[in-house]
This record gives sequence, C-alpha cells and structure tokens, in this order.
Amino acid sequence: MKTPLGNFRIAEKIGHGAEPGTIFKARVALRPDDPLPDTEDFVTTRILWLDGVDPENANTRDRYIYIHGTKHEDKIGTPDSHGCIRMRNADVIELFDLVDETTQVVIRE
Repeated sequence: MKTPLGNFRIAEKIGHGAEPGTIFKARVALRPDDPLPDTEDFVTTRILWLDGVDPENANTRDRYIYIHGTKHEDKIGTPDSHGCIRMRNADVIELFDLVDETTQVVIRE
C-alpha cells in the first residue's frame, strides 16, 4: 500500500478557503467541536485527489490517494504515509491555487 508511481491527473480539489491546519475526515472539513479521526495521520488544509491514468495505477482514486497537508511537517521527505503525498500546509495551499482539476501529475521514485 505504498505511494503509486506513474502518471496521474488531479481528479478533484477539496478544501478551497479552509483555514491552514483544517482537518478533513472523508474529505469533509471538521468543525472545531467535531471529534478527531482515530488516527495521527491527519489529512489537513487542502486535498488534491489523484486519479491514475496508467494501467498499473488505475486504482489510485479508489485507494483515496491524495496530495495533502499534514500536521507532521517534520517528516516531510521521508516515507511515512499509506500512499499519499504529504506536503507542508503552506506549500499545499500554494500548489492548490496554482493547479486545476485535470492537471497532469507524475510521481517517480
């Protein structure tokens, strides 16, 4: 269940206008009084949901593989997720604003 490699497209952008650090559960922003997810691997700030376009990564969207923010910014650059691409919250906001749905993405080892 590692990060898939190959060619992708951004299938959906989620979180426009959410405050930095907003936690998402099932792609819905949590309100301050909502219970936290049962994980330390929070999806935060913005979500760029990926769709695989190669036969070997065609299940990417069904696996819920995202580019997203994280509360574990100190771990950026080391493998530490179930397949998603984690980014610093400020960086994912910048990327989110720069790309459109259908933007092509290449993930290499």
